[in-house]
Amino acid sequence: MTADTSDASGRDASRRDASRRVVVGGGIATGLLAALDGPASAQNSGAQNSGSSGSTGAGGSGTAGSGTAGSASNGGAGGAHAGSSGLLAPQDAYPRPPFPRQEQDWPGLAQRMEPQPDHGEESYRGSGRLRGRRALITGGDSGIGRAAAIAYAREGADVAFNYLPVEQPDADDVVKLIRDAGRKAVPLPGDIRDEAFCRQLVSDAVSGLGGLDILVNNAARQHAAPSITEISSDAFDWTLKTNLYAMFWITKAALEHLPAGAAIINTTSVVAYDPPKDLLDYATTKGGIMVFTKALAKQLAERGIRVNGVAPGPIWTPLQPSGGQPPEEIPRFGASTPLGRPGQPVELAPLYVALAAETSSYSTGQIFGATGGSGGP
Repeated sequence: MTADTSDASGRDASRRDASRRVVVGGGIATGLLAALDGPASAQNSGAQNSGSSGSTGAGGSGTAGSGTAGSASNGGAGGAHAGSSGLLAPQDAYPRPPFPRQEQDWPGLAQRMEPQPDHGEESYRGSGRLRGRRALITGGDSGIGRAAAIAYAREGADVAFNYLPVEQPDADDVVKLIRDAGRKAVPLPGDIRDEAFCRQLVSDAVSGLGGLDILVNNAARQHAAPSITEISSDAFDWTLKTNLYAMFWITKAALEHLPAGAAIINTTSVVAYDPPKDLLDYATTKGGIMVFTKALAKQLAERGIRVNGVAPGPIWTPLQPSGGQPPEEIPRFGASTPLGRPGQPVELAPLYVALAAETSSYSTGQIFGATGGSGGP
């Protein structure tokens, strides 16, 4: 089903009002991380009376109209559940399906998505929790990696990030965002399926940053296929090289530079725990990342290097309209979660900040979920 996108004024208003939603410091972390990291997501009291724009992680797009916060101008479930406290219910915090049907060539660009994902460009406010730190992020041009890059910079870290050359338009935006935060940006384009490039990537990041103490292995390839018979050996190799081999090569190279107190954060997925039938190769790699994370944490504990993972659910990123989901599934992406919508990249940023921060010193070998209520660790 293709969403109605005729309400252009509603979309414009919702984008303007997105700046009212503020993510502060280590913000949206829940459960254990909330206890560790204190600061919570702050919602401007005016948000309950205005529309909000959505940017999403993997999956569908939506547009929130003006009026009641969270109401969907494209026909999605509306009506904010805001109480007298002024807090906004999570199911209404961002757009809900149905979304416009859309497709892009791999690997896709965030700036071509409708609506564009929210990586925290207007909403994330740092509190100096990573001051003086130096991070390398793969897949940092868009999606979860971009949200982490923005958050890290606003928390005081210098950031190097990798992306494919075709993603340069998105990468240029990230460079500006990092530098606007007063931090050093080191963009490093290249294909991480190549082992030699992975070693060079780490070397260039260390040179550009003057060291390295945070590594985020986030880049991934996802391409839906209904049957194993439709996955060629080349396609299978492409997914494994991008998602598993690159993580192995980059981590191995980074260990020559990571000091005690450093943090490694790997992006796994809810599909490691509940694999869909059409993501056989992708789910295989995400299960591997989860196990790799737990085993590596045991190896590196004596060196004082923590290793953790994040398992996102459906997040609105370019991964989805560029082959990660069948085109006909995009309009309802995220609808099956208990929250009834896909997540936004910015909603995961506090997890990546919390796991990099020294305040999480007793957390290693753990996988932290952000799945909208379905499955996961």
